[in-house]
Amino acid sequence: MTRSRLAIHTLIFILLAALVPAGLSHRKADAAAQDYQQSNRLIVHEWGTFTCVAGKDGVAIEWHPLNGPSDLPEFVYDFNDLRNENGFRHGYNCFKCAPAVIRMETPVLYFYSDSETDVSVSVAFTKGKITEWYPQARAVWSQSVDWGRFTVTPGSDAAFPAESKQSHYYAARETDAAPIRVCGEGGEQYEKFLFYRGIGNFDLPLAVTLRENRLIVKNISADDVAPIILFENRGGRIGYRVYHSFKRRMERPTLDGSIEELEREIEMMLVARGLYQKEARAMVNTWRDSWFEEGLRVFYIVPRSVADQILPLRIEPQPAEIVRVLVGRTEIISPETEQSIEQELSTLRNSSIDDVAMKIKREHGRFAEPVLKMILEKTTDAKARTRIERLIKSS
Repeated sequence: MTRSRLAIHTLIFILLAALVPAGLSHRKADAAAQDYQQSNRLIVHEWGTFTCVAGKDGVAIEWHPLNGPSDLPEFVYDFNDLRNENGFRHGYNCFKCAPAVIRMETPVLYFYSDSETDVSVSVAFTKGKITEWYPQARAVWSQSVDWGRFTVTPGSDAAFPAESKQSHYYAARETDAAPIRVCGEGGEQYEKFLFYRGIGNFDLPLAVTLRENRLIVKNISADDVAPIILFENRGGRIGYRVYHSFKRRMERPTLDGSIEELEREIEMMLVARGLYQKEARAMVNTWRDSWFEEGLRVFYIVPRSVADQILPLRIEPQPAEIVRVLVGRTEIISPETEQSIEQELSTLRNSSIDDVAMKIKREHGRFAEPVLKMILEKTTDAKARTRIERLIKSS
C-alpha cells in the first residue's frame, strides 16, 4: 500500500471515529436498541364475550351453542379443518352434538405499533375447546391456538378476505388497529386482528336467579363485578337498568328505553375498561343483533384476573400495554318466554313437530333448547313430556 493510500485510509478511520463516540460498547449498543424498541411501542387490545344460560338455581346450564348454521364467513378455520375440509358444523366429529356451558364468542386481538414489528402470539382455553380461528395458525390443539410469528404492518394497504353474504364478523375491522400479515401453508393472509372462538365448561362470576320480577344476583368470584347492565326486550319493547356497583337484588326494567341510549352506555363502559372508542363501537356493532334480541339478560365485565386464568395469553415481544375486556352475558329465562313456548306446544296436535320446532327457533334462536329443557323439568304430563323431548331433538 502506498503512503498516499495509507494516508487516505487513516483519514477515513479518523472521520468514522469522530462520528462514533469513543468507548461505545456492546452494552451501549444494546441499550440503544432497547430504546428503539421502547419508542416503537407495541400495544395489544382484546375484546370478546362469554355467553351462558342461567338455570333455576342461577348457575349456568348445559346447552348446544353450536346448533344451527354458522354465522361466520367460509374462510374462517375450524378445528376439523386440520383433518378434512368440512369442519365442526358438518358432521364427522359432530361437535355441535356436544353440550357445553359457555360459548366464548369472537375474542379479537388488535395490534398497534409505530413500524413493522414481528410478533408471536398463542392463547390457551384452559377450561374449554377452541372451535374457530383466523388467520391461519402455526399449531392448533383442542385447548389452544398458536399463531407463531407474524408481522404487524401499520399503514399497509392490505386487502382483507370478504364474502358477499352478511356476517357480523366484518364489523370488528372498523378500528385504527394495524393490519397483520400471517405467512404459512395458505400463503400470505391479511386481517385486522387475530380471531378465535370456543366452547367451555366453567362457572362465570355471576349466578343470576329470577324470582317474580326481581333478579337475585350472587357473585361467586373473589373479584368485584360492576357495572352490571340488566336488559330486556319483550315483543320489541326494550328496557334496561345500569348498576354501577354490585347489587344483590335488581328490579326488572320498565320497557321504555332506547337501543341508542343503551349502546352509548355500553360503549362508555368498554372505554372505561381501556378499549379505544372505535374498538368499543366495533364490539357493539358486532353484537348489536344478538345482544339486543328478544329476551331478558345481564351484561357485565368479567374481571381481568378471571379472564387471564381462563384464557392465558402469551405475546412476544412483551407489549407496552395489554388491555383485555371480556363481557359476560347471562341469559335469563323469563316466565313470558316459558309461556310463549308453552303456547306453541299446545299447537302440536294440529302441527308437525318440525313446524313447531322451527317457529320456536325463529322466535328464541339458539336459546330455545334450554328453555324447552326447563319446561320439561316442570312438566308431569307424560304425553306433554314426550312432545317436548321430540321438540328438543328437532331443535
